[in-house]
Amino acid sequence: MSSRFASLKNDTFLRALLRQPTEYTPLWLMRQAGRYLPEYNATRKRAGSFLGLAKNPDYATEVTLQPLDRYALDAAILFSDILTVPDAMGLGLYFAEGEGPKFQRPLRDEQAVLALRAPDLGELQYVFDAVTQIRSALNGRVPLIGFSGSPWTLACYMVEGGGSDDFRTVKTMLYSRPDLMHHILKTNADAVASYLNAQIDAGAQAVMIFDTWGGALADGVYQEFSLRYMREVLGQLKREHEGVRIPAIVFTKGGGLWLEQIADSGADAVGLDWTVNLANARARVGRKVALQGNLDPAVLFAKPEQIRAEATKVLQAFGAPEAGAGHVFNLGHGISQFTPPEAVTVLVDTVHEVSRSMRRAD
Repeated sequence: MSSRFASLKNDTFLRALLRQPTEYTPLWLMRQAGRYLPEYNATRKRAGSFLGLAKNPDYATEVTLQPLDRYALDAAILFSDILTVPDAMGLGLYFAEGEGPKFQRPLRDEQAVLALRAPDLGELQYVFDAVTQIRSALNGRVPLIGFSGSPWTLACYMVEGGGSDDFRTVKTMLYSRPDLMHHILKTNADAVASYLNAQIDAGAQAVMIFDTWGGALADGVYQEFSLRYMREVLGQLKREHEGVRIPAIVFTKGGGLWLEQIADSGADAVGLDWTVNLANARARVGRKVALQGNLDPAVLFAKPEQIRAEATKVLQAFGAPEAGAGHVFNLGHGISQFTPPEAVTVLVDTVHEVSRSMRRAD
């Protein structure tokens, strides 16, 4: 089937996710389009606000491409926010200056929870328009990643009404009214699956589920209230589009304890935070999934030689590539807004150079 987009010139990232041989270890960064880049800040100023940026496909395209114009990254990721889905459910997303995202109408009682419905995807058309526009603008340079928050992580914001230090409100509901929590999570899972499938239809070539707050849950509770619903999403996802495989990545921050179970979720790749040893992780998952990660973002505040040394350690921890084992280099969480832009140049160059030499030596 012919595609409306240019053919891909660099498919290294997709090949690594599918555990196929690559000439080097591909690299992209969580939050690679963001406040550490002066050009991003300039565009955001023109947009007037974060939501003005995220909801305008022209601005979203511009900032998605900015890190690729600066660095030799191997994938682009849609510039958006994980809270677009609950916003489209009518919870009233807004950003308080210096406080992060908030909801005007959080889910605090049974009536509000039972009234919750998956959103009309037409409310999210600006996201799909951005995906198509970015994919066209990339012109085959690198693949485009679409994404969503996980059902549990979205629920945390939806019940808390914003970010939280202790998740007291959402955990109170989880333990005292698990029926209500399951209703929210089931609604979210269906919404996330539809949302990601629409991103795939619009041009996303891989998708990622960010389970940012899964690690806040107790063992046993994580499996029931987070992993179960990510499995539901993965079970509904399109895994092929226009004859091309669409890999799916799952990332639970703080989820190293449950690596084997996450690897059994149906994802193609598992993202790891910096607390996990990559050699150990590779041994634990075998050839079941590719791994993504997992440099501590704080390394990027160090001197160039230290950045090179730490990046090399991550590559060596994963070890020499072999058929059936894939590694995508990334940070263990999002890049800090205070990161010096030149530090990323050192990181990208190191990962490409060292991973190439490891393959030649193999």
